[in-house]
Amino acid sequence: MRRLFYAGKLAEEIRITGGDAHHLARVMRAQIGDAVIVAGADGRAARMTVTAAARDAVTLALAEYIAQEEAYGIEVFLAQALLKGEKMDFVVQKAAELGASGIYPVETEHVVVRYDMKKAAAKTARWQKIADEAAKQCGRSKLMPVAPIRALADLLVDARIFDPADTAIVFCYEQEHRQSVRTVLQTIKARRVVIFVGAEGGFSSAEADMICAAGGQPVSLGRLILRAETAALTALAVTQYELGNL
Repeated sequence: MRRLFYAGKLAEEIRITGGDAHHLARVMRAQIGDAVIVAGADGRAARMTVTAAARDAVTLALAEYIAQEEAYGIEVFLAQALLKGEKMDFVVQKAAELGASGIYPVETEHVVVRYDMKKAAAKTARWQKIADEAAKQCGRSKLMPVAPIRALADLLVDARIFDPADTAIVFCYEQEHRQSVRTVLQTIKARRVVIFVGAEGGFSSAEADMICAAGGQPVSLGRLILRAETAALTALAVTQYELGNL
């Protein structure tokens, strides 16, 4: 059943506009009486039925509230160095499907692609759209926000993200051979985890030192050499599993 996200609180009757209305009315060809699942900004979800459908707006009536899946005990965020081509699109989509709470695109020394301000804003908007569609398709209760592109150094000093009291930083580093991601995750007591994954060339030694200085713990994903996009999904999947989120 189609899932929508509504920016306001759910009510006995709501009005859907924009892209979701177009998709329902023109792509899905919704008819009066058709049912959809709607997740509201208040954290509730409901089965609602179509009572009116026009080109630019669809009206829905509440049928019943439904139970949401339990919230994850520990939030997991992905800080992903920019990848070339469509690899970043792929990582954003799969991160949403794997239940990531958010994604931070970052510029690092070994990033191949560089964007000016206008291009960066367009890319962020594109990734958010990809994340939103993935959330609808996999049945998430909340959308996964995609943050604006930032330099690694700027991100690490953002106190709103990295509160030492409740945030653990884990970064995948090809030069780390002593501790696995599983070993580190088993010691985490924080409320949220931020996983750092490098670009095609990984992290430089200076960046590794910078992340460690911010409280990050370097981890190995195993003996095999993984592509950057594979490393991101492996790290996310292992983390979600070890923390009991899968």
